[in-house]
Amino acid sequence: MIVAEQKPLDEISRMIASYERVLILGCGTCMTVCDAGGEREVSFLHNALRVAQSKIGNGIHIFWEYTLKRQCDPEFLELIVERVAEVDAVLSLGCGIGVQAVAERFPELPSLPGVNTSFMGMTRETGVWDERCAACGDCRLEDTAGICPITRCIKGILNGPCAGTKNGKCEANKDMDCAWLLVYERLEKLAQLERMRRYYPPRNFRTIPRPRRIISKTSVDPGEEYG
Repeated sequence: MIVAEQKPLDEISRMIASYERVLILGCGTCMTVCDAGGEREVSFLHNALRVAQSKIGNGIHIFWEYTLKRQCDPEFLELIVERVAEVDAVLSLGCGIGVQAVAERFPELPSLPGVNTSFMGMTRETGVWDERCAACGDCRLEDTAGICPITRCIKGILNGPCAGTKNGKCEANKDMDCAWLLVYERLEKLAQLERMRRYYPPRNFRTIPRPRRIISKTSVDPGEEYG
């Protein structure tokens, strides 16, 4: 789950001030679920910007609104080729990945971020998400029983637990379960406790900015767009 929130209206207004025709582009999956950039949010923002520009009188015209099922898939971006040809900029309400995908597909147009992406997480309950992945590019979930020590441990340590664990809780945040205790208990159930005795070297942060290509056999039907 990707969690984000829409940028303040005044910030968005300043961002698009120099463009006469702007396409507000929503994302029908993650951004819809977190109420930041789905079809409804696109419509609300469109109306809010119209009201704001009428008060300011700067003559900006929001030309179009559209919501793709996903902005991060090239197949879906092909659906807006004709629309993009008639605007001066794209205001993306997708996550940071969506903004970059739009920019790469349409390099001749400014791709503007309309939301601030907070983190990638997993749904715990309706409207509540736990951060479960930092997208660090150095995944070690195999050795930690599927529990990420980078996000689940407040200290992000790779060789735990530390000496601050008390009654199964973290010393830095007593409301948080100790991630390494959770790892221990799950490894015990899996009969893999020997993994706790290993030393894991520091993360290789050089893997984070390096471009990575994910090859998937999952097909996408671009006909399932929203809009």
